[in-house]
Amino acid sequence: MPRICLTTLEYPPDVGGVGESASRIAKMLLSLGYEVHVVVFRAIFRREKQLAENGHFYRSYQETSQIEGIMVHRLYPAVRSLTGKEQDYLWDIYNQLKSLQQQYQFDLFHAFFINEMGFISTLLAQESDRPIINSVRGADLHKHIFDPKQHSHICWTLQNSDWTTFVSRDLMKRARVLVPEISTKSSAFWNSIHPIDFEGLPTPPLANRLQGTVITSMGNFRDKKGLEYLIDACSELDHETITLLLVGNFVEKEKSYWEQELADSRIADQIVIAGKVSREEALAYLPYTDIFAIPSLNDGCPNALLEAMLAGKAIVGTNVDAIGEIIESEVDGLLVNPGSSKEITLALQRLIEQPQLQQQFGLAAQAKVRSQLAPSVERQNWQRIYQQVLGSAIAFEEMVV
Repeated sequence: MPRICLTTLEYPPDVGGVGESASRIAKMLLSLGYEVHVVVFRAIFRREKQLAENGHFYRSYQETSQIEGIMVHRLYPAVRSLTGKEQDYLWDIYNQLKSLQQQYQFDLFHAFFINEMGFISTLLAQESDRPIINSVRGADLHKHIFDPKQHSHICWTLQNSDWTTFVSRDLMKRARVLVPEISTKSSAFWNSIHPIDFEGLPTPPLANRLQGTVITSMGNFRDKKGLEYLIDACSELDHETITLLLVGNFVEKEKSYWEQELADSRIADQIVIAGKVSREEALAYLPYTDIFAIPSLNDGCPNALLEAMLAGKAIVGTNVDAIGEIIESEVDGLLVNPGSSKEITLALQRLIEQPQLQQQFGLAAQAKVRSQLAPSVERQNWQRIYQQVLGSAIAFEEMVV
């Protein structure tokens, strides 16, 4: 039985799209007969630096538990100094991961989010003569590639990956421009989503504040989400007939900016903010939604889009990444150009004025997500990649012998 090591920056009960994807894929691999280990760590160390500033020092440690047949190892680097550097923490994490490799002898590594997990996992895989799959999720190539400190690590990781997967063709195209030689060892396919029983969800706590046409957006709101363009677009609509529902948190480093944007908006009293809630509570707002808006400037393959499609909601999304690949404009939603408040306004106004179009698009989106984005489709993609990468590794070992 091949032993697989997935490395990821989050895993349930952590809230986040990367963690949900890692969990879904880990369970798929388990069902295919692999022994699955998930190693969770961060390669950005704000928490550790804050602890040091507060006088909390400790040695490195890890927490291991078994969750639904999957071994989950959470790694924490030592906090030894007020002046600890990134390389100190990364070196510590690498050594912990190496210790796990010595203990379990993994047959294959699979890293999610290439700029954090990718370099450490690929370095260890290469040194251990093990194959490595890297999965690019979105911001790792859309944003972090512009960081001069990360650029060379990202490109080296792409070059030395046995296979690289992407959740959109846009991401794959960028990677192939940066590192052309990966063209023969990379592929792009969408996330999948399991069916959801929306009728069994509890009434969300802010349901009584939702008036008129409810326009909903969900996520961890930050620069790439394009939320300011949605707020501007909603400001041009008839204020008394809409509610803009935002389900999610504003990232801490941009919080002041978003507070200002909301305060300056002409529809501040029509905006309902649910904040960071559990996935169940977030999903519970979808039955109260009329139009789901996803105005991202870039966004990989967001789970929130798939959830809204499953709920049968009319989608207004931007023509970027998997959003523009999954939604066929005028068939199962409306696509607009990123950063265009005017186009979002026109799309929203059209759907508000034509409730039957809302229903038509929602039903078409629901049918598409149930067929083309079903777990069985993603499972086939992963099965094919794993068999190919593991088969190539075995063939190489036999050739060397």
